[in-house]
Amino acid sequence: MRIGLFATCLGDTLFPDAVKATAILLTRLGHDVVFPPGQTCCGQMHINTGYQREPVPLVRNFADGFGDASIEAVVMPSGSCAGSVRHQHRIVADRYGDAALRAGVDAVAAKTYELSELLVDVLGVTRVGAYFPHRVTYHPTCHSLRMLRVGDKPLQLLRAVEGIDLVELPGADSCCGFGGTFALKNAETSTAMLHDKTDNITATGAEVCTAGDSSCLMHIDGGLSRIRSGTRTLHLARILAATRTTPDVLTEASV
Repeated sequence: MRIGLFATCLGDTLFPDAVKATAILLTRLGHDVVFPPGQTCCGQMHINTGYQREPVPLVRNFADGFGDASIEAVVMPSGSCAGSVRHQHRIVADRYGDAALRAGVDAVAAKTYELSELLVDVLGVTRVGAYFPHRVTYHPTCHSLRMLRVGDKPLQLLRAVEGIDLVELPGADSCCGFGGTFALKNAETSTAMLHDKTDNITATGAEVCTAGDSSCLMHIDGGLSRIRSGTRTLHLARILAATRTTPDVLTEASV
């Protein structure tokens, strides 16, 4: 399958290892991963903050960049960005776009997936040849859980990882408190939510907390660092890309 990879803003600027791991994993599984040029923000931050007219150029750029008919699927290591493309882009196109933009948005949204969705629902795999001999707990991010409804797909993939000791996270479906600009506009509430999350993570005794969104992991990692926890954060893609011959392929940093 020819798969277009969207890097996301955080993947491009702060946490490229999750993007690289996604490409490594899908290539290992025999797929042709392409990176359409001219990628930029999907517009999620603007839309979530209430600016729906302003991201029209971003939505159009995304639809044009990934609208190539030779690209059979679009994947991104982010449930929040995938949710924006699948659900929010149509809102923007309906309100402020034209017929061509609406058609382009619909075509791309229909083939856009968060990583675990692509693997389980489209490619039909849960065992991807991963090896990760560590104690791990999984945090389901809000957009993947509530907007995309990925359910237990990430857990299916993690359970199939050789050597892993997967432990349940108490209060797993509670928000970590990030929510993009929510963490800035509601700092006290965000911090309280983060404390609950890091307490629950620490209680598991996990070496690693994983999730499908670098943004949430960035927030959680900051909280874990402040309490001097020994738990590191690692994107789901990086765990799935690790093998016996390339253990933890990208070990330099968290997230």
